[in-house]
Amino acid sequence: MSGWNTIQRLRRLEQEVDKLGFKFSKSTHSDWTDDHGAVSLVPKDHEALPIYSRDAELFVGSLEALETWLNGVEWARNYDRMLKLSDESKRAKAEQKEKNRILMRMIKEASKEEEVPF
Repeated sequence: MSGWNTIQRLRRLEQEVDKLGFKFSKSTHSDWTDDHGAVSLVPKDHEALPIYSRDAELFVGSLEALETWLNGVEWARNYDRMLKLSDESKRAKAEQKEKNRILMRMIKEASKEEEVPF
């Protein structure tokens, strides 16, 4: 697979993974080759997917497997939305709560390091 269609496919996939809070990364567990490529998805920045560490590989596999995996993520989100279990605002609130928890832990750890025992 090569050419313009591949470029378009990669651009579309990149937009989808960005929308979900991921970015492409070089896999630490598998190498990209012309015949059997492996792509990896990690959180795109410190704001996205705060429950995961920044180097967590949340997906590793081929482009074909990635497309299937992304369809599954979308299906699960739509199903949760239909059941009214989750929506964008609930997800944003839960992510903010996690970001606040992480920030509080960092502040506590920093304050412990600054304390000087007498």
